[in-house]
Amino acid sequence: MAMLADGVDLSPALHRLFGPTLPPLAITKLRGDASTRSYYRLERTDDGGAHRTLIAMRLPEDTGAADELSHAAGGSGPPVLPFVDVQRMLAARGLPVPAVLVDDTPGRVLLLDDLSDETFEARLRRTPESGWPVLYAEAAQLLARMHSACEPQRPDESIAFRRTFDRALLRGELDHFREWGIEALHGTLAPADRRALDACFDRVVQRILELPQGFVHRDYQSRNLMWAPRAGRDVLTIIDFQDALRGPQAYDLVALLNDSYVVLSAELQRATVLAYASARSFSAADTEALLAGFQLVAVQRKLKDAGRFVFIDRVRGNPSFLPHYPQSLCYAGRALRATGETELEALLTRLVPGFPDATEVPKAATGSARG
Repeated sequence: MAMLADGVDLSPALHRLFGPTLPPLAITKLRGDASTRSYYRLERTDDGGAHRTLIAMRLPEDTGAADELSHAAGGSGPPVLPFVDVQRMLAARGLPVPAVLVDDTPGRVLLLDDLSDETFEARLRRTPESGWPVLYAEAAQLLARMHSACEPQRPDESIAFRRTFDRALLRGELDHFREWGIEALHGTLAPADRRALDACFDRVVQRILELPQGFVHRDYQSRNLMWAPRAGRDVLTIIDFQDALRGPQAYDLVALLNDSYVVLSAELQRATVLAYASARSFSAADTEALLAGFQLVAVQRKLKDAGRFVFIDRVRGNPSFLPHYPQSLCYAGRALRATGETELEALLTRLVPGFPDATEVPKAATGSARG
């Protein structure tokens, strides 16, 4: 009998894992985020056997376009999903990531190790803020470990080492903010304002391109870190790594410490950056350069995030991220003040009502915004 997940049959993948006779399994759809993928927990309802629970990832219908298949450098070897490609690389380098139990990309199904349900964000919510520095120090240690483990980089090993956070991508994300974070909410910019904004964006991107580069997860934030129970203890584990590439060294720290879902003080941000630098044995000069780069990258990342949240509402019909639009702009404003980008700060203050610290949650186009 087929086991369906929103029209996709999980049975072929399950037979590869369990053999010709499947154990009795209960299926529960898990809460989605902004991804085009869907997730389901499968739980055995009998008394024994391996894989008591596991996660099924249902891939979108246009997987080949939405999650471009990765080929080894030179085109040798079968194509694989970037998620699988990067998972193999990270696992081979000893990093905590979910195991891929079955890769049935043609059937639009991956079966994964079950990490349980507790995200880094969830643990923050149940921890007094006085305890947050310890949690962030652990996240910084894991990030330092990942970045160190991903050097040196061999292009034939992973798509993550063949993709680059280049000028076009950095600039395109800022245009995404202009289109959705400003114009979709407040109307098309006047030509003079558009020219001024373009010039500011070009300057920010050029400064970012001059920063030290390295491996970048690209979305290392509180919802993409899980506390997985392992051998009697909880192990901080990395997920959602399929977009990894080479980019600004500070980028993952920005994602973690300017997380739109969490309000962090500038003091905790700085302390965690310093903890990361210490874990990587950075010199005093390299640490200061990292701190400066952190603020510059935060301008680009947080403007992009603000625009993305509006896009997800207007295009994907999901208004649940809109409440995080104001916090994204708060972080962008804090970073602008630290980088000396006064022209961009003044321009955004004029173009975005309330920028940076008093912007309102945008009105949902597709229903009620919910946090």
